[in-house]
Amino acid sequence: MCTVVIHVPRAAGEPVRLLAVRDEERDRPWRGLGPWWPERDGILGVRDDRAGGAWLAVDPGARRLAVLLNREHLSDRSDAEVVSRGSIPLDAVGAGIPDHPRTRGFNLVEVDADGAHLVEWDGLEARRTRIAPGIHMVAHHAIDDPATPRIGHWLDAFRRAGVAGGEDWWMPWLDVVARSTGDPSASVLRRDEHDGHVLESLLVCAATVGADGIDVRQATPAEPGRWDEGLISGLRGGLADTDVTGCSSDRPIAAQ
Repeated sequence: MCTVVIHVPRAAGEPVRLLAVRDEERDRPWRGLGPWWPERDGILGVRDDRAGGAWLAVDPGARRLAVLLNREHLSDRSDAEVVSRGSIPLDAVGAGIPDHPRTRGFNLVEVDADGAHLVEWDGLEARRTRIAPGIHMVAHHAIDDPATPRIGHWLDAFRRAGVAGGEDWWMPWLDVVARSTGDPSASVLRRDEHDGHVLESLLVCAATVGADGIDVRQATPAEPGRWDEGLISGLRGGLADTDVTGCSSDRPIAAQ
């Protein structure tokens, strides 16, 4: 599942802004942004400890970020014929992803100092398109898809809110996230039963990617899938330092 809200600037030289919400089973262990893959020098990510891959990955030196969202899979490959999607964000900020990944379907948001792209893989065909300037939402179908309830209900609100100046640029978007929780069917923070699994929003990341570098902040809700004011203070104090020496603890996290 998961949700990404992204602002691609119209003027050259301005940074891309991104708010990403990770939805997963609350008991599945994971780690906040850190250097969990020593074989991938310099790459940081939010690690899924069960499969060993990433949901979000960053290469600070190259000023690249990638975040993964699940998507409908149309091929008839068996489970034995596919591999975890978790390598995709790591490859995307490194050497690049293959034309025909051996994974289930996904949407991948790729960001660098020059803009952003969306890769859509349905198991049969991969499409990579540049994301146009403006504010957009990505979930598990097409970008800005109004048939996805949280996009249909809240995309215009995110666009009207825009981004603020200063370090708290994400605050207008968090206001929209808070308002959205009044309608659980269209909430950005979610608790969904999907394919026999209960998926809940476990992590919120706010990222700035530009010519001056990358800033990534992370905050966890007190209760998965629910809004709380602590997300605001969490993002203000939750700088996930892109210096490897300043990253999160190496303790696996199982959301309570």
